[in-house]
Amino acid sequence: METTREQTTGAERRAALAMLNAVAETVRDAGRIPSGHVYAMLVGRISLDGYEKMLGILQRAGLIHRTTTHELVWIG
Repeated sequence: METTREQTTGAERRAALAMLNAVAETVRDAGRIPSGHVYAMLVGRISLDGYEKMLGILQRAGLIHRTTTHELVWIG
């Protein structure tokens, strides 16, 4: 049975990892930054849902913490 999921290319995976790394470095360099400021830099490049998924990856990796005031804090 064939799958209907779209296949991502190597270039797409590399681009996604580069964006993930850039967001992690931004938060690390800032120490603490409003999430909206980070997302504003990415508008047009990633959906809000994709951005939220990216933040989830960074949280599960133990690199960032999201506060109740929507700030991203580097804990890595």
